[in-house]
Amino acid sequence: MRPALRYTFTYAPGCRMCNAGAQEQRVTGRRLNRSQGLRPWLLDGIAVSVKHCGGCGLIYADPMPVPFDLQDHYGVAPEQYWAPDYLGDITRPYQWLIQLAREQMPGVQSPRVLDVGAGVGKAMRAFNEAGFDTHGLEPSEPFHRQAIERMKIDPERLKLASVESAVYPPGHFDLIIFHVVLEHVPEPEKALVKSLEWLKTGGFISIEVPSARWLVNRLVNVYYRLRGTDHVANLSPMHEPFHLYEFTLASFQSFARAHGAEVVHHQYFVCDTFLPKWMDRLMKPLMSMTDTGMELNVWLRKR
Repeated sequence: MRPALRYTFTYAPGCRMCNAGAQEQRVTGRRLNRSQGLRPWLLDGIAVSVKHCGGCGLIYADPMPVPFDLQDHYGVAPEQYWAPDYLGDITRPYQWLIQLAREQMPGVQSPRVLDVGAGVGKAMRAFNEAGFDTHGLEPSEPFHRQAIERMKIDPERLKLASVESAVYPPGHFDLIIFHVVLEHVPEPEKALVKSLEWLKTGGFISIEVPSARWLVNRLVNVYYRLRGTDHVANLSPMHEPFHLYEFTLASFQSFARAHGAEVVHHQYFVCDTFLPKWMDRLMKPLMSMTDTGMELNVWLRKR
């Protein structure tokens, strides 16, 4: 059994992506520090408010629970954090990303890539094998160790550090990857601004994050309202996988306009629905047609 986690709680003055003021933020509900299921009103626990930005649609926890030590969240064995099927398939899931990177950078030979939140090193290994000059950041000690031992990642190319603490030369990378990472970062705008400094002019940041438009969450929230509770399904700020944010395309468009970048590509992924299998035949095509899948992928280019 994991020990109880300790947090400090910080309030946001406004949106942490588009900087819309406090007057444009509204509380949509509250989220428990445990899985909620269909009857969250019967469960005990600590809840935080979940807000929605009227400026860009960002969904986030406020107050923001920040662990005393990052290892409290991510200092766990990879087998405990990820599903077995994720750990089993080494490089195949990244072929679409590698192909997209080549399409975005057709004239760049051996592009230099930084994988932020490299996890157990699967993406790094895939990019290495595809001929990219690959580097990584990983703040979790167990994940960092597994990347070196399991995926044979060169320890000189994988820093044990967070994006907030890492240091790289300005204009060093052609591509920086934030896949299933930015939703864990307390201040995503600051993390992206810092990353832009590490990026060459004309370079790219590829971001994959939970979508605030995910249809399943919206349907569950309707169910909660019909049952008379103010709980919401969005986020999991105080239990695995510790998501602090859900993003919209407008969140990144607003960020790009403010920081000398532009959105050059985006797409939505349906992913799992976590619904009964018989419902997938209806829900998956509907989410695909309406851009209401679970994940949003955005590519920013530095001007």
